[in-house]
Amino acid sequence: QTPLKKTNALIAQMGITFLNAYVPSALCCPSRASILTGKYPHNHHVVNNTLEGNCSSKLWQKIQEPYTFPALLKTMCGYQTFFAGKYLNEYGAEDAGGVGHVPPGWSFWYALEKNSKYYNYTLSVNGKARRHGENYSVDYLTDVLANMSLDFLEYKSNFEPFFMMISTPAPHSPWTAAPQYTKSFQNVSAPRNSNFNIHGKNKHWLIRQAKTPMTNSSIQFLDDAYRKRWQTLLSVDDLVEKLVKKLEVNGELDNTYIFYTSDNGFHTGQFSLPIDKRQLYEFDIKVPLLVRGPGIKANQTNKMLVANIDLGPTILDIAGYDLNKTQMDGMSLLPLLRGDKNVTWRSDFLVEYQGEGYNGSDPTCPGLGPGVTHCFPDCVCEDSYNNTYACVRTLSASWDLQYCEFDDREVFVEVYNLTADPHQINNIAKTIDQEILEKMNYRLMMLQSCSGATCRTPGVFDPGYRFDPRLMFSNHGVRARRFSAQSL
Repeated sequence: QTPLKKTNALIAQMGITFLNAYVPSALCCPSRASILTGKYPHNHHVVNNTLEGNCSSKLWQKIQEPYTFPALLKTMCGYQTFFAGKYLNEYGAEDAGGVGHVPPGWSFWYALEKNSKYYNYTLSVNGKARRHGENYSVDYLTDVLANMSLDFLEYKSNFEPFFMMISTPAPHSPWTAAPQYTKSFQNVSAPRNSNFNIHGKNKHWLIRQAKTPMTNSSIQFLDDAYRKRWQTLLSVDDLVEKLVKKLEVNGELDNTYIFYTSDNGFHTGQFSLPIDKRQLYEFDIKVPLLVRGPGIKANQTNKMLVANIDLGPTILDIAGYDLNKTQMDGMSLLPLLRGDKNVTWRSDFLVEYQGEGYNGSDPTCPGLGPGVTHCFPDCVCEDSYNNTYACVRTLSASWDLQYCEFDDREVFVEVYNLTADPHQINNIAKTIDQEILEKMNYRLMMLQSCSGATCRTPGVFDPGYRFDPRLMFSNHGVRARRFSAQSL
C-alpha cells in the first residue's frame, strides 16, 4: 500500500529510483536551503527554522539567494522559472521584507507566507499578497498549486526552456486531507520496525529521555498522524498525475526531466519518540528521490549515495551550465541518470544539525527545565539547543556505517554498522576499532570545514583516502584533542 500509486507509475516506473538519497540536515529550512544552493548547511548558514537561524533572513537574501540554481538558470541559461508552494519557513516575515520580497531567479512566484498550511493562508503572487480562505474547491493549497502549475504550462513561452519547482506542504502538519480522502487508509498504522517503541539505550540524552514504553494515547496520536499524512499525499499524487498528463498533451513529456523528492524524513515511534524529524537516524535523514526524463531508462534503481545538495548541480548540468563556475558542494547526478559506466562517486557525505531551543522552560512541561522544545505529546522532547551534532554517513563496497559526534557536555559519540544493524539499535562506539574511530573523526572535521570541491574528496573507505594522524593535532586542534582525551 502507498498513497503515491500514480507517482510511482508515472515517475519511478518510467525512470530511476535512488535507494540511498539523503538530506544533510533533517529539518525543513536548512534542507530547502541546501536544495536551492547545492551547499551543506555550514556553507549556506541556514541552521534551523528561525530567522535567527538564518531561515529566509535578510542575510540569506543578500548572500545566498542570488546564487541559487534557479537564479543561475534564469540569468545565465535563459530559462523561464516558476515557483509554487512552501519556500522557507520564515518567508514573508516582516523583518525580512514581507511577502513583497521575490527572490532573484523566479519569473513566476507563488509562495506561501511562512510555514505549512492547507487553508486560511496568504500567498505572495509575484510580490503581492493574496489571501485564501477555507472553501475546498478554491482554497485547498495542494490543488491550488496544481492549478497554478497547469496554468503556467498552458501559457508559458514555447521559445525558452522552463524550470518549475512545486513545493507542496503536504504531508507536513496540520495534515488536513482533502474532503474526499478523509476516510482513506482507515486500517493503516505506523510501521512497527524493530526500533519501534523501544528505549534508545546507548544513545544521546535527548533520545534517552523519551518515555518507554509510550502511552497508549501517544501511540494512537502517532498512528493517527501517519494515516493523515498518507491522506494528504493522495492530493499530491493527483497533482503529479495532472502535471504529467499536461506535459504529454503539450508534447513536452519526452524532453522534460521530472524529479520527485522531499526535504526530510519523519519518525513515528522509533526509539519511543512520538513524531518529528531533526534526529540523525535513517528514518529522518533518508528521503525518496525518483527521476524520469530523456536518456533515463525505465524501471531502474540506483544504490549510489546521493544527497539533496546534488539536485542544483544536476539541473544546471542538464541546462548545460559549467559547474566549475559555481560554489556548490554537491555533484551532478546526470552520469548516474544516463547510466554511464565507470562513474567515480562519493562514498560518504556529511549530516549536520544545530539544535533549536528556548531559554525558558516549556510551559506545558515545566518539570523539564530550560532549553528543550517540541515536547509534545507526553512531555517527550524532540529538540533542544544542545541537540547539535555532525555525522559522516558512509556507504562503500565494504562499509555501511554512520559515525556521529555531539557538541554537548558529554561529547557523545554514536556509531552504527548498518549492514548488521539497519535499524540503528546498537551504538558500537565503544567496541569499534580505535583506528576507524580516529579516521572517522578526522574525516568528519574535514567535511565540516569543506567547501565546493573539497566536499567531494575521497572518504575513509576509498582507495584514494589519505590519513595523516598528525593533522588531527595541528589543523583543528581543540576538537580533535578533546575527542582523543575522552575515554571511548
